[in-house]
Amino acid sequence: MVRDATDAVAGKLGGLQPRAAVVLGSGLGFIADEVRSAIRIPYSAIPGFPQPGVAGHRGELVAGTLAGVPVIAQSGRFHLYEGHPAQTAALPVRVYAGLGIRMLILTNAAGGIRHTFHPPTLMLIADHINFMWRNPLVGPMEEGEERFPDMSEPYDRELRALAREVAREQRITLEEGVYAGLLGPSYETPAEVRLFRSLGADAVGMSTVPEVIVARARGLRVMAVSTITNYAAGLTTATLSHEEVIAAANEVADGLAHLVKGVLARI
Repeated sequence: MVRDATDAVAGKLGGLQPRAAVVLGSGLGFIADEVRSAIRIPYSAIPGFPQPGVAGHRGELVAGTLAGVPVIAQSGRFHLYEGHPAQTAALPVRVYAGLGIRMLILTNAAGGIRHTFHPPTLMLIADHINFMWRNPLVGPMEEGEERFPDMSEPYDRELRALAREVAREQRITLEEGVYAGLLGPSYETPAEVRLFRSLGADAVGMSTVPEVIVARARGLRVMAVSTITNYAAGLTTATLSHEEVIAAANEVADGLAHLVKGVLARI
């Protein structure tokens, strides 16, 4: 399946050789609209790629240039809570590695656990905790992957430093912290949020972790940014909703776009 999907995407790139892949989370598909000389590849044309079933997620890869760098933007990801196995959630990353891409930028929407966060804001992910209890490396080894990849530094130190530098220069508020990945789709209870905080989590979401695990098994450099769209349960009396997530993501859209493009321009 990985080889078929990779061949299908490669056949539509028309000789373009992307240097980076950008995965766009809930409400963040606008970045794909900024890709120049865009080649749009619907998921229906890629073996093994299901259609995303969540509002705010399109179903296409967009290849072209962003900030002058050849890229593939993934507009719409596959979540475990939709019933997909971890291998499907991470399939696009395996395709990017097969295309020769060595850098992966991930974005997502997340709830803020740290008391000092004031949503909406951006959080550079420094580390993660896998509460999904799923791992995309389980089963037969895929070609080109490590059986036991080192996860001591899942998010590239140099890319994080570069992101902080871009944020300072462009006056973008950028927090940094630990992301807890949960299976979902229900939001967390206040008791669960207290537990996650005690374990060192600063934000909580329902994606990203499977993709990072495969990226590290393939030797890709990874940078990830969470849009902190809301306070996690128990921190306020507000009712959580996906509509709130989309609206908050839109508020920090410009800052995130400038951050991603600023990093790409310097790689």
